[in-house]
Amino acid sequence: MSQQGYVATPPYSQAQPGMGGYQGGFGPGPAQPLYGHYGGPAQAFTAPPTGLMKSPVTSAAGMPPPPASSQYNPNVQQNGAHPQRYPVPPVVSSTYGQPPQPPYNSMASPGPPPAQQLTNQMSAMNLGNYGQASMQSPPPPASTVAQQPFQAPPPVGHPQMLPGLQSPHMSPQMPPPQSPQASMSMTGQPMAAPPMGGMGRPFPGAPPPGLGGFQQPGPGVAGPQGYPQQAGQFGGPMAGPQPGMPGAFPGAPAPMAGPPQKKLDPDSIPSITQVIEDDQVKHGGQVYSTNIRGQVPPLVTTDFTVQDQGNASPRFIRSTTYTLPCTADLAKQCQVPLASIIRPFASLPKNEAPLYVVNHGETGPIRCNRCKAYMCPYMQFIDGGRRYQCGFCNCVSEVPAFYFQHLDHMGRRVDFYERPELSVGSYEFVATLDYCKNNKPPNPPAYIFMIDVSYNNVKSGLVKLICDELKTLLEKLPREEGAESSAVKVGFVTYNKILHFYNVKSTLAQPQMMVVSDTAEMFVPLLDGFLVNYQDSRAVIYNLLDQIPDMFADTNESETVFAPVIQAGLEAFKAAECSGKLFVFHSSMPTAEAPGKLKNRDDKKLINTEKEKTLFQPQKGVYEQLSKDCVVQGCCVDLFLFPSQYVDLATMADVPSHTGGSVYKYNNFQVETDGEHFLRDLRKDVQKSIGFDAIMRVRTSTGFRATDFFGAIHMNNTTDVEMAAVDCDKALTVEYKHDDALSEETGAFIQCALLYTTVNGQRRLRIHNLSLNCSSQLLELYKSCETDSLINFFAKTAYRAILNQPLKNVREILVNQTAHMLACYRKNCASPSAASQLILPDAMKVFPVYMNSLMKTAPLMGSTELSTDDRAHQRLSVMGMGVEDTQLLLYPRLIPLHNMDASSEALPAPVRCSEERLADSGMFLLENGHSMFLWLGQASPPELVQSMFNLPSLAHLQGHVPALPELDNPLSKKVRSIISALLEKRPNSMKLQIVRQRDKPEVLFRQFLVEDKSLHGGSSYMDFLCYVHREIRQLLT
Repeated sequence: MSQQGYVATPPYSQAQPGMGGYQGGFGPGPAQPLYGHYGGPAQAFTAPPTGLMKSPVTSAAGMPPPPASSQYNPNVQQNGAHPQRYPVPPVVSSTYGQPPQPPYNSMASPGPPPAQQLTNQMSAMNLGNYGQASMQSPPPPASTVAQQPFQAPPPVGHPQMLPGLQSPHMSPQMPPPQSPQASMSMTGQPMAAPPMGGMGRPFPGAPPPGLGGFQQPGPGVAGPQGYPQQAGQFGGPMAGPQPGMPGAFPGAPAPMAGPPQKKLDPDSIPSITQVIEDDQVKHGGQVYSTNIRGQVPPLVTTDFTVQDQGNASPRFIRSTTYTLPCTADLAKQCQVPLASIIRPFASLPKNEAPLYVVNHGETGPIRCNRCKAYMCPYMQFIDGGRRYQCGFCNCVSEVPAFYFQHLDHMGRRVDFYERPELSVGSYEFVATLDYCKNNKPPNPPAYIFMIDVSYNNVKSGLVKLICDELKTLLEKLPREEGAESSAVKVGFVTYNKILHFYNVKSTLAQPQMMVVSDTAEMFVPLLDGFLVNYQDSRAVIYNLLDQIPDMFADTNESETVFAPVIQAGLEAFKAAECSGKLFVFHSSMPTAEAPGKLKNRDDKKLINTEKEKTLFQPQKGVYEQLSKDCVVQGCCVDLFLFPSQYVDLATMADVPSHTGGSVYKYNNFQVETDGEHFLRDLRKDVQKSIGFDAIMRVRTSTGFRATDFFGAIHMNNTTDVEMAAVDCDKALTVEYKHDDALSEETGAFIQCALLYTTVNGQRRLRIHNLSLNCSSQLLELYKSCETDSLINFFAKTAYRAILNQPLKNVREILVNQTAHMLACYRKNCASPSAASQLILPDAMKVFPVYMNSLMKTAPLMGSTELSTDDRAHQRLSVMGMGVEDTQLLLYPRLIPLHNMDASSEALPAPVRCSEERLADSGMFLLENGHSMFLWLGQASPPELVQSMFNLPSLAHLQGHVPALPELDNPLSKKVRSIISALLEKRPNSMKLQIVRQRDKPEVLFRQFLVEDKSLHGGSSYMDFLCYVHREIRQLLT
């Protein structure tokens, strides 16, 4: 039984130094691949009838299974060789992992020199069409020899080959290419491939050359059979990370010498910027009506207006797929996660109507008797309108007398359009006292500002900056639509080793300070005058904010406490019987003797070991209990951190990340350069729309249910999602599993109900409904997938998994599942085509770009150069992100500014995130929602530099420029307006960093070019695509 089309010469059957360095990242999984979700049962890829594909657990007939080994085992996946199960004539049996013996040696022809090999491999990629747009793809070779597989029917039992492409997985008795040239003759003049209709529509016969989805052979395509291929990180020989750069692939081969290599044209592989642009052209500026079940909305990046006609706006809820598979078996087969990402408080643009508030008075909202779902468009009225059947559990209930209404000739209620809960997908109910704590109406929430006044913060000018800002910011506290002033109360605390509370009662002439030095038994020393209405006490508060910086000007106390500070805020809310938010401004690790004292546990020796996960786990004890207590009281914590060294963010951020809070981090804060950046965050944070003391439940129609929840949340049981607060930027991701079959006819319904307290103290229910299609055809599921939502789900599952699993396993699972989803599409939905083609579903064609980018994010990269706190911070921020935010984070926008029309309103079209797109004479803006760079090419023309910075040349641009100077010329105005529009739009502020090409800080900028190789060892998009393609072929062989 031969393992592969080419024959390995003896030296290559042993391990080679630097071969196949998968060990750190993507490698052969365990012997039985765990393709399920993290922690789920191991699932194997459903094997087709014997003779078509190898089963994942046993190896080819009569051979022992490959040894499972955590290290890369040279004999298991030697150059991607896997035993084939094509029907073959008896072969001299050879031990597993050894080269096949002489019978086929005669076929081997000498291979090209190694450096040429990659060229051939890349140029032989036959990139045909993957979607409606016609694309350039290399022409079929002129030689008729290679065309033979199309003219004569291929031998039975062989995969059909595309002209000129040779699969490395050919079975041995397939005729070898007649000449080495034939197999490489794909290089050369591009030819437009015929446009294809829908993606992957089956059509009889062999696909015409250049057709049949996005086609790409795997590694080793070009070399003739006998050439022993050396595996690089992803199959093709390629340079590993630079020496001394610890990477995800420790065993990567050293860079190979040789002539410069021709690369495959990157324009011919799927591009995110193109997908975004196409969607904008198709849906931009249009009205999207939500009246059709299971319709896929425009992308998050597209500007469109939503008209709610029975399903919640995609701004509130998006799904990974809008067609659920009918059975659990189908779901298991395709491995596409079924999940929705819910942003219950998403901000709506000015031109979309705010949610209607429905008030049924004393009786409260109408609900199904059995499953307690709220009245919604999926309830069917019967019996002349006297009863209704629940769309979720099919239970029939009586319509209350006050709610009765006749039905029209279509069986719809006559008042259908007058009642939001019957005609729209999202609306609110006023909740009755039954929905309130202790059956009494809640008090309006309060905001407490807690300022660390230790030596560093006073000396850096931070304390003064905060106090000055609060004077104006408190005028803008959130308030209900139409209310004159905010009902939110405010309080102030300063602290270092001890806590100072301030009485700012409106009747006082001067604020009074009360000190609590016993941090072990925290209590609030005053009830009256601590939480006040800002408008009433404005004069006293001004007075206090003026005094705080002077009061502590001479402090030399550098130790701080942290847990008691949160405890104090919590006690204040308890005493005032209200919910609210703590704004904590803190700078260092809490080392003073007190509950929650932390010690430095940052240990770089743990990186890339089994114990690395402990770096992300919060320290148990005080903070865990504090989180629970905060959630019960509805006390949300927002943490503003100003660290100059390690602060154990994983533990300090534990309370914010379970109470619906946010963590903002400003490393080595300096007022001059970071002040404005921090204040933008603070202003947004104080003003954003928000609900408090929230509890949410997701109900589904019969056949499936919500099983898992990811977000800045707390779960006391398996169904109730508790959030001390939920704001307009927080989203939670919900995964669903089948518990029965679904019906194509009725579809599937989801209802998310959120009970919360408004900023003026009213208890409300916010309801979002979404209906999805169901199908027993996998093609339908793949057609209605949404890549942006899928990657949000994968980011959150992976970031949760790294708390309990080694990074290596998590990365492996991600690659395995990517390959699995795409292999299932290839096997069940795509038209037949050569194995050497990579075929992607149209809706998921850019999924590999996002997945590769996710695997290169700091939390998933085991590199000692990354700060542990930064990794923990990114891990926690992503857990609360919506689809829009993860999309941008994983694929930053790179906008060319040097050649735009300064007089036009339009934003220049973004280009792909790759170094190849930068121009030496250009100026580019890059942003990902958290970082922003203005990159200047070294050959930037003097007039460009003059109009942007008022300097004669780039060389005069010295040191750090915190902001662009305000110059009176069209280019400067346009660039500044683009930047301020982006800062306005994104949830977080971004600090503009100006970098010159080839300057040292450019290294920071480069790690955001996600299509390129990463500094810390992550692969490029192209390499990842080759690798995934090889994995897919192994699943299908």
